[in-house]
Parts: sequence; structure tokens; C-alpha cells
Amino acid sequence: MIYQREVGVDKKILIVEDERSIREMITLFLDQQGYRTLEAEDYQSAVKKLKEKPDLILLDWMLPGRSGIQLIQFLKKNGDTSMIPIVMLTARSTEEDCILCLNAGADDYVTKPFSPKVLLARIEAVLRRSYESNKLICIDDLILDPEAQRVSFRQQVIELSATEYKLLHFFMTHPEKVYSREQLLDFIWGNDIYVEDRTVDSYIRRLRRSLEPYGLECYVQTVRGTGYRFSNHFQDIQ
Repeated sequence: MIYQREVGVDKKILIVEDERSIREMITLFLDQQGYRTLEAEDYQSAVKKLKEKPDLILLDWMLPGRSGIQLIQFLKKNGDTSMIPIVMLTARSTEEDCILCLNAGADDYVTKPFSPKVLLARIEAVLRRSYESNKLICIDDLILDPEAQRVSFRQQVIELSATEYKLLHFFMTHPEKVYSREQLLDFIWGNDIYVEDRTVDSYIRRLRRSLEPYGLECYVQTVRGTGYRFSNHFQDIQ
């Protein structure tokens, strides 16, 4: 499926938030922007609303009963819901919280309090990334399937964490270009999330370790004094 129309047109967003005033504020704002909205106040009501097939979920972390993280885990285990993009809403803003959220499978992370306009920008960015293209991305025998969120090499599936997958997806769609740590932080984590430069280095190492059994770790290259690039040309490695 190729994303060809205005982001808000006909897109349905499920808002899972236990604070009624926040939920109603978001609903009113998104309705004014042309989105269709669904509301849920807890885990169980959110699961019931999944029958209406939302295109994106805005999810509060702290919910009555089961948490937003537990709902993400439920969604990712279910083939019918595993591909729904998720934007987490939370007052928790430490680097550890951010990493936990993204590793669980959230596509973005917005901290409270937030500007409705910033929230809208993040929603539209996630929708564009999620729906603009589901074509296979191939470099040599390394294949990334955006629709299935699966990476394989010569018919062997490569197991990656959610953040490793996002990093590899970005690299494979931007091959041969050099990106600084700051640029990768912006593209992968977003500039509204506080993540330190060393987090990029940590995930680069993790991605290389995941690719190493297939002899692909050399595709993720360090360009000294600048940053990183993804390339199948090895003579220029610095």
C-alpha cells in the first residue's frame, strides 16, 4: 500500500487515556483536524475498540488495571493488530522510560504536558512512516519487509528489537549517506525525546551484533569524526 493522500483524511485514531479531560481535549482537537476518533479509558475498553480497526493508537502509559506497555505487548502478539502504529502519551520522561517504551514496540513517545500542535505533528509523521510504502527493501541478499516488519538474509529471519528494526529500516532506505549521532537521534527517536548520544552508539553496537552471524555487520560503518552510514562498499571504511 502506498500512502497517497492527506494524512488526516479518513484516518481513524483510538485514544486510550483514563483522564477524561485529556481524552476529550485530544478528541476535539483531532476531530477538528479531520480525523475520526475512538475513545477508551482503560485496557479492556481499548481491546473492545480494536474491532473498529483504528489506523493509529494514542496510548497512555499509566492505565487502570493493566498498563499501556501491556497493551502494546498484546497488540504485537496479535497478527490483526501488530502493524497498528502507536504513539505513547506519558508523564514519564527519563531515558530509561523512553527506551523501554520504544523497545516494547511504540513508534513514538510524547511527554505530558504537550502542545496539541506538536502531538498532531508527531501523529502525522508516524502515519507517513507507517503507510507511505510497504514495498520490500533489498540490498544484496538482505531483505526488509515493512509490511511484516521482518528482516531476512537468504531466507533466514534476523531477530531484531523494535529500535534495531527502526534503525536498520532508516539505514536501508538511506544507503551510502553519512549521518551524525544528532541526526540519527532526530530521525529515529524524534527531537522531542531526550536521548543521549551514547544511546545511538549502544544501538549501533546491538544492531551489528544482530547482523554479525550473517556476516552483515560490516554494512553498518563508522565514519570517523562524523557518524555512521550503511553501505555494501567496504573499501571506504574509516
